[in-house]
Amino acid sequence: MHMPNGRIERIEKAQLIGERWREIGCNARKGHHGKTVPSDIVRVTIDGVAGFGWSKLSKEEAEALIGASVRDLFLPNGRLRPEYRNIEYPILDWWGQVSRQPVYTLMGGAAPLPLRVPCYETTLYFDELHIDDDREAVARMQARALEGWNAGFRAFKIKVGRGGRHMPLDRGTKRDIAVINGIRQALGDQAEIMIDANNSYNLNITKEVLYATADARITFVEEPFYEDPILYEELKTWMAKESLKVLIADGEGLIVAPQLIDWAKQGWIDIIQYDIRWHGFYNLLDVEDRIRGTEVIQAPHNYGGPYGNYASCHIAPLMERFLYIEWDEVRLPGLDASGYRLVDGKAEVPDLPGFGLLLDEERFAAAAATSGWAV
Repeated sequence: MHMPNGRIERIEKAQLIGERWREIGCNARKGHHGKTVPSDIVRVTIDGVAGFGWSKLSKEEAEALIGASVRDLFLPNGRLRPEYRNIEYPILDWWGQVSRQPVYTLMGGAAPLPLRVPCYETTLYFDELHIDDDREAVARMQARALEGWNAGFRAFKIKVGRGGRHMPLDRGTKRDIAVINGIRQALGDQAEIMIDANNSYNLNITKEVLYATADARITFVEEPFYEDPILYEELKTWMAKESLKVLIADGEGLIVAPQLIDWAKQGWIDIIQYDIRWHGFYNLLDVEDRIRGTEVIQAPHNYGGPYGNYASCHIAPLMERFLYIEWDEVRLPGLDASGYRLVDGKAEVPDLPGFGLLLDEERFAAAAATSGWAV
């Protein structure tokens, strides 16, 4: 893996304000999510060539990087040193620009062109809480799911856990079940369906919901309850007895806990969902090293900004058992992602340098002047 060299000359940060393709309602923990989505973008210039990407880099951290040699940021194995991973996406994009390669190619990923990565629609939140009648509520959620189908998605994650906060427990659980079965009926047999309880269920409610939706053929249940290996093992045993082939996904909220990977290796969790942005590209590759050769799957969490969509596309070919991109459709003025297309449930990745994105220079400069900084 050839790493080009150069010295960091300039770093700029701006917050671009995006808009989701539709209003997003509540989940089991939080209220109305709306349409507006802020996204922090950092651009780094090295020997006159710029790369950019999402970053949580602070101004103080940026100041310490000015003048640094790029090669000094990397370990001997070719991965970015942990202390510099706050700037990994701009650096990876820059590397792709100077090498004239997509990120997944320069990182050693092999895939037929065009690269197409399975993804799922992730915005089926609680958009019907204002509707008292369950039939009308299910019909609204069915219509929302069909909007996603017509947009090109073929896999869908449904938020559940209405009884955890927003509805009485029994009534909310009943509606969860009705919505899952109703969406399966609306989408037909070809769609993949997942559910996400945001830790609002307990073991017995999870069993109740999975039993009542057996005919919906759920692919995975995400965060049914707070992480507990005893309850995971019990759920696995019960599902085997009931002949339910539902995978268990977890990790969004337990980023730094090493035991999660150990639990997955022991078979209590099937899918690890550390976040593609906040946990990070190189950290996910480190996880991949720990699980390679096992049955454990990665499907990185991604919500709250579009950049994770594109980063997930490039990490997918580097993983042995990658399942899905969690696709959060956000239109971000100033970020041109037109090279990416949704084709029959898969994200088609442009064969362009870096992450295949273009930055509107004028809009970025204006945003940096009002909501960001430059060093």
